[in-house]
Amino acid sequence: MKIVTHNVNGLRPRVSQFGSLRKLLDALDADIICFQETKLSRQELRADLVQAEGYESFFSCTRTSDKGRTGYSGVATFCRVKSAFSSDEVALPVSAEEGFTGVLKISPGFESRKRRCIITDHEHFVLFNVYGPRAQCDDTERIQFKHKFFDILQKRWESFLRQGRRIFVVGDLNVAPSAIDRCDAEPDFEKNEFRIWFRSLLVRNGGSFFDVFREKHPERREAYTCWPTNSGAEEFNFGSRIDHILSAGPCLHKEENVGHNIVTCHVKECDILEQFKRWKPGNTPRHKDIKGRAVKLEGSDHVPVCVSLMEIPNIQQHNTPPLSTRYCPQVYGCQRTLVSMFARRQPAEEISSSGGSNSISEDIVLERCSQLIKRPLDACSPSLSEVIHQGVLDVSSVDAHKESSSDSPCSQTGRSKASVVCKKKARQCQSAQLSLKSFFKKTVGVSGDPNSFSADSKLSQVDISFPYSGPNETSTEGGEHDSTKEWPAEQSLSTQEDDISQPSENEKNNVALVEWQRIQQLMQTSIPLCKGHKEPCVSRVVKKSGPNLGRRFYVCARAEGPASNAEANCGFFKWASATSKNKR
Repeated sequence: MKIVTHNVNGLRPRVSQFGSLRKLLDALDADIICFQETKLSRQELRADLVQAEGYESFFSCTRTSDKGRTGYSGVATFCRVKSAFSSDEVALPVSAEEGFTGVLKISPGFESRKRRCIITDHEHFVLFNVYGPRAQCDDTERIQFKHKFFDILQKRWESFLRQGRRIFVVGDLNVAPSAIDRCDAEPDFEKNEFRIWFRSLLVRNGGSFFDVFREKHPERREAYTCWPTNSGAEEFNFGSRIDHILSAGPCLHKEENVGHNIVTCHVKECDILEQFKRWKPGNTPRHKDIKGRAVKLEGSDHVPVCVSLMEIPNIQQHNTPPLSTRYCPQVYGCQRTLVSMFARRQPAEEISSSGGSNSISEDIVLERCSQLIKRPLDACSPSLSEVIHQGVLDVSSVDAHKESSSDSPCSQTGRSKASVVCKKKARQCQSAQLSLKSFFKKTVGVSGDPNSFSADSKLSQVDISFPYSGPNETSTEGGEHDSTKEWPAEQSLSTQEDDISQPSENEKNNVALVEWQRIQQLMQTSIPLCKGHKEPCVSRVVKKSGPNLGRRFYVCARAEGPASNAEANCGFFKWASATSKNKR
């Protein structure tokens, strides 16, 4: 069987990148897939994000309510199985629990706020899916939190090991244990307290765990799993190895021999899946592609790590644990499908649910309404239709007609039908996307056509325009106006005035082009050149809290890399303004 761990840096963008959750899981091609940093809160769980055919999923979502931190961490474990019930597959866990303390509510404000672990028991081994906290060297609060996190986690490991269980710990631990696991390791790199703690867990230092990747590749260099997101460090493989697979415990063989353990007997291979890197070898260097600098690389800043196991027998038949998302009410208990949203209710259901006496009265009302809707508009308001067909609309006559016909059921039905049609038209218009040019075009009302009037149009003094009845117009029998001689001249005159007053489209484009070129030239003269490559720098903004928060600066535009590589970032730095933001 195969186990994969991957920090996805947001499950929603990864699902969108691959097209669906099923395609993402199939691309990893593993029996157990462990995701970290899903960035999903419990309220954001949807069926398309947590359920895929052929997989059982187990989620631990963050409950953090701090501003800007909702859904920050979170982990998820997906198990590829043929059946979720009466299954003897090892991939389907016999039990699962959220958190690692054993009692989730043991410390409010610690584990109950940031869900960073899921434990699944697969009978032959216990799997920890862990997302370790990150802590800067000057952040005392985060360092204390990280200490407490790993202390409790280690005690839970030791509890399982005392019971004779086998353990796999996979995930982003945010610790690069040795200098070989970091691109720019300084001489005192390994003196960090968390790196010392990590190495103390290993068998070669008297601990119980194997670093499975280093057991299979002890001397492999530049084997990294994470790269900075904003410096383009993947181009020169300038990263660190902080995603790990640890294992401890005896092997599955009945005879106990020296040197037998779960790694030497059952681990076939462990490797880093570099094909999932955002930066591909054939990509154009970003410093040579000016447009490409602003394009964000698609994918996570981490790559998956996998381990292949062998000689893992099946287990007794069992069902999926209650923690499975198939039992999550946020996914199936409350969510409606698209079919149920757009399906129309049957009249029989409405009648049966409303009761006996009320249903009879509703039948009568529905019948009357249907009869009224089928009647033509002329039958309800003949005077209004005559006025419309004449081509002349007097607002006072319309108001008088409204007052005289407001009590009639026909007029009310006609107005309700017109409002429904208008709403439908509005929804149809909203569904069609408009261009920017359409917002600046003049809307010209078409008039003079008696057949163009309908209930869809809004009746107002501004929107409705009819031919001007002047002294030169002649009136035919039936009150119709003959304005064919005067109206085309007036229309052509107004069109010429619009053409003269409004500049042509080419002139507008030329003015915009000249202005944009002026802005670009101004920006190029104000952007400094880096000293290493004599190329325009890129601007950044300080986001870290402190005296320089929000201050802009310039750095070399090339990707971060080793100092020995002349093609990498030269390290140029310059503040955008000489004076500090606080001194202004």
